[in-house]
Amino acid sequence: MPRSPRQAAEQRNATIRDVAALAGVSSATVSRVLNRNYPVAASTRERVENAMRELGYVVNAHARALAGSSNRTVGIIVNEIVDPFFAFIARGVEREAARAGRLCLVCCAQGDPRRELAFVDLLNEQRADAVVLVGGSVADRAYTAELTRRAEELRARDSQLVLCGRPALGGGVPTAVVEYDNEGGAFAITDHLLNQGHERILYLGGPPAISTTRDRLAGYHRALRLRGVDPDPALERTGAFGRGFGYREMGAMLASATEFTAVFAANDLVAAGAVQALEEAGLRVPDDVSIVGYDDVPVAQEMRPKLTTVHIPLEEMGRQAIRMVTPDEDEADEWRAPAANLMRLGTHIVVRDSVAPRGRRPRKA
Repeated sequence: MPRSPRQAAEQRNATIRDVAALAGVSSATVSRVLNRNYPVAASTRERVENAMRELGYVVNAHARALAGSSNRTVGIIVNEIVDPFFAFIARGVEREAARAGRLCLVCCAQGDPRRELAFVDLLNEQRADAVVLVGGSVADRAYTAELTRRAEELRARDSQLVLCGRPALGGGVPTAVVEYDNEGGAFAITDHLLNQGHERILYLGGPPAISTTRDRLAGYHRALRLRGVDPDPALERTGAFGRGFGYREMGAMLASATEFTAVFAANDLVAAGAVQALEEAGLRVPDDVSIVGYDDVPVAQEMRPKLTTVHIPLEEMGRQAIRMVTPDEDEADEWRAPAANLMRLGTHIVVRDSVAPRGRRPRKA
């Protein structure tokens, strides 16, 4: 005796064909009901939806995207996926994209602006609904012009370039921007050190050409000058954001005998490397040297002592990057331009154990 559509579906996960057979319609009609991209009679829609409920059919948006049945994808371009700054933003993008029924494609540019542009082209060719470009940018006119052209090409296809954690491209360029108060966070953490009596503050880390470093240095300089302290170029060591850089440069600073009582590390990974070098030199944090970081990624709480740092809502930035261009709940599958093209999220200091007042008596061993 042949099995009914319901019995067949019970033996495996229900498919569109199962729904169509039970509802007495074609697979194309079921797709139209799911995608809401073609008029369907109310009675037909009701039969299809009843069949879906009866069979326990669940839409697999990722499978549909991979099959090329629609452009239900978003792309995210990061510098390096293992860096927690980018990883947490990517997680926010992926989770919000999944909630909106989109597949998230992740590309790693490894700090190369040419690779960034190439990935934007690739994602445009893949007809991604949005391309999220994460992290600081270089101040280069040719690069900015090329990225502007690609933003316009995406917009012409009803897609969107979203800049996450980097400056806007200028007025009239069709982008959405999600940023954080980078300069303000640097000002606040530097002022925190100044409040503890530190004036010889070493700024350590960050590629000098990118906007992230420029903004953090600007906040550092502003805090010093408002307290009547002239910035000292000898106390600024830029170059990279990694732990290895922090370790090497701190070792070089100690060997140079340059005087400093506190360190503003450009991110938490740089701080971790710097603390290792200090410990190997026989110096204690915070008794001998105070240190702060930036980002508030997990390593900040894993360090001993725990690191005082600036908190960035990284995962929320990723979520907001997608929310700015995803549809309202009642708009079904109508991908839309953002209502506002700029969103700025706040930063704040997280005070832990790595800062002590200048001149505090060392602890007894």
